[in-house]
Amino acid sequence: MVSNPALVFDHVHIIAEDPHASARWYVDMFGATIAADTVARGAPQIFVELGGTNILIRGRRPGEDPSPGNPIQGYADFSSHNRWGTDHFGFLYRGDLTAFVAELAGKGATFPVPLKQGVGGSLLCYVAAPDGVSIELMQC
Repeated sequence: MVSNPALVFDHVHIIAEDPHASARWYVDMFGATIAADTVARGAPQIFVELGGTNILIRGRRPGEDPSPGNPIQGYADFSSHNRWGTDHFGFLYRGDLTAFVAELAGKGATFPVPLKQGVGGSLLCYVAAPDGVSIELMQC
């Protein structure tokens, strides 16, 4: 049962220092597609589709002065950006996550939280994306 069928998830919105390079990273690493490359309110705005999710990547707008996010870090038995707000977003990977992680590493991806067993025995890791974004990958 859907909790509120009037609501459908639409996108994740990222502010990027170099939005075109960031969008290319998602294409190169994950096979995402660029659905649109526009300008909105004086900044590049790129719509990236990945796994049925829209990732909207935009540049600095006039008058903005974004500060970098905290990198994800490990604690005793969990990881966190240690700040309020969105910590990460995640994708379920339907396949051999170990092989996919090796493929990503071969493309230059870095993993602040390397591949490990999560709660319940699932495999998971975190990929460091541009602009301080962390992406969790979980094998289902």
